[in-house]
Amino acid sequence: MSLADRLQRAWYEGHPALVLLAPLEALYRRVVTAKRNKFLAGAVESYRAPIPVLVVGNITVGGTGKTPLILWLIDHCHRRGLRVGVVSRGYGAKPPSHPWRVRPEQSAAEAGDEPLLIAQRTGVPVMIDPDRARAVRELLKQEPLDLILSDDGLQHYQLARDLELVLIDAARGLGNRRCLPAGPLREPAERLESVDAVLFNGALSDSSEGFSFALQPTRLIELVSGQAWSLDHFPTGQHIHAVAGIGNPQRFFTTLEALHWRPIPHPFADHARYSLDQLTFSPELPLVMTEKDAVKCRAFALPGWCYLQVQAEPSAAFVIWFDAQLDRLLP
Repeated sequence: MSLADRLQRAWYEGHPALVLLAPLEALYRRVVTAKRNKFLAGAVESYRAPIPVLVVGNITVGGTGKTPLILWLIDHCHRRGLRVGVVSRGYGAKPPSHPWRVRPEQSAAEAGDEPLLIAQRTGVPVMIDPDRARAVRELLKQEPLDLILSDDGLQHYQLARDLELVLIDAARGLGNRRCLPAGPLREPAERLESVDAVLFNGALSDSSEGFSFALQPTRLIELVSGQAWSLDHFPTGQHIHAVAGIGNPQRFFTTLEALHWRPIPHPFADHARYSLDQLTFSPELPLVMTEKDAVKCRAFALPGWCYLQVQAEPSAAFVIWFDAQLDRLLP
């Protein structure tokens, strides 16, 4: 187990040694709180786009189902006839320059795995740049849009926003509710009081704390051919190699178990880069990965490798709420 994995386990399961990180946590809290206070006081120069900007972000480190929810938001907005663009930092991407327009035919090394996934699945214009305000400006130069989604960027105050959605893993919650590095929080828990909506991935129902949403498996996609397979393609009890380089790999393995397969888990670091040797396992069995991993493996994939496609299903109450926000923000 890597140091990062051990630290995350300590955040969510507890460990007495975390008390040693209290001074660093206090410093971190002061820095992030001062940064937000400057934004609220108007002391941070923020770019306000001429169209609404919706930030979909995390307050915790680790996976919360952000990309599937963004895909749902794009699809929902398209059904309303809206033109949507996406901006992202492009974590781990190495484009020739910034800002960089992500095209479906690019590599994940160039475009970043999550931006490339969004571009390939939806066809919407996607721009990556650590300076998200600059990404928005460039995107608006190139495309007539009605709405921009910022993939993450909750703490990126140089970009003004009209709506903030925060996602939380319902099973893990806020962990020990402490800030980095003593806990998983990017900002103090009180930050949730100022966002527009909180969505809990995996919650059984809405609550006073926020809306619920679920990630539902829909089908398997074979990497080499692009052929779609139904979820009964593998028989009950089938042993499979399961690959997940996401913020919370265990959620993926649990999903495969719920489909009545027997995954042999192969967790990797979030945004991990792969090679054929890394994914050559023994014994020889079917290999199933996440869609986020698949965008990095198509160039060397072997026949029979597939990924599990999932879709976000937010609660009915959230859909009603979100439509009301669109009605409010758009003419």
